[in-house]
Amino acid sequence: MEEIFASLLELQELDAEIDRAEEVSRAFGPELENLTAPVESLARDLEAVRVRLQEMRDTVRRLERSANEKRERLRRYQDRLNLVRNPREEAAVQAELDLIRRATDADEQETLELMEQITRTELKADDLDRQLAAARMEMEPKRAELLERKAQAEDALARLRDRRENLAIRLDMPTRRLYERVRAGRTRVVLAPLADGACGHCFSMIPIQQQHEIRLARSLYRCEACGVILYLRD
Repeated sequence: MEEIFASLLELQELDAEIDRAEEVSRAFGPELENLTAPVESLARDLEAVRVRLQEMRDTVRRLERSANEKRERLRRYQDRLNLVRNPREEAAVQAELDLIRRATDADEQETLELMEQITRTELKADDLDRQLAAARMEMEPKRAELLERKAQAEDALARLRDRRENLAIRLDMPTRRLYERVRAGRTRVVLAPLADGACGHCFSMIPIQQQHEIRLARSLYRCEACGVILYLRD
C-alpha cells in the first residue's frame, strides 16, 4: 500500500505540474491576440478603404457612361432643333435640351467631386499601407519568438502528459478510477495527509475508527467531508 500511496502522490504532483504547464500554454493565445490585434485592425481599415475606393471608381464609371448617353441625347435634340417648324415645337425641344444639360452638368459635377474623394482616399490607402507594412515588420520578430516559446511550452506539456500516462498505467484499475473520480470532483486535490486526527485538506475531524484504518494503510479511505483520499504522512 505504501507503494500505491507513493505512486498516487507522485501522480498528484505531476498533475499539478501539468495544470501549471497548461496555464502557461493557454496564456500564449491572449498574448498572440494582443500582439497581432493592431496589425489586424490596420489590415481591416485598409481593406475597408480599398472597398470604398472600388465603389467610388465604379460610380465614376457609371456617371461617365450616363453623361455620355446624355450628351448623345443632347446632340440628337440639337439636330431636332434645326428641323422644328413652329415656335411651339421649338419651345418643347428647347425645354428638353435644358433638362438634359442640367442632368449632364449634375453628372459631371458629381464625377468631379468623386474624383477628388478618390484622390484623398487613395492617399489614405497609401498611408494605411505604409503603416501596415511597418506594423508587420515590427510585429513579426515578436510573433516568431512567441510562437517558438508556445511550441516549446506545448512540447514540455506533451512530455508531462506522457510521463503521467506511463505512471498512471502502473496503477491497478480500481485505484486509478478512484483517483480520476476524486480529481474530477469539486477540488483538484486528490490526496491529503491525516494531520492530528483531521483531514489535511478541509481540516474536518476524522472518526477514531477511520483514523485507525488509515494508519493501518490496508486500503484507500476518503474524507467524508471533502472526498479526498487520506494517507498517513511519514
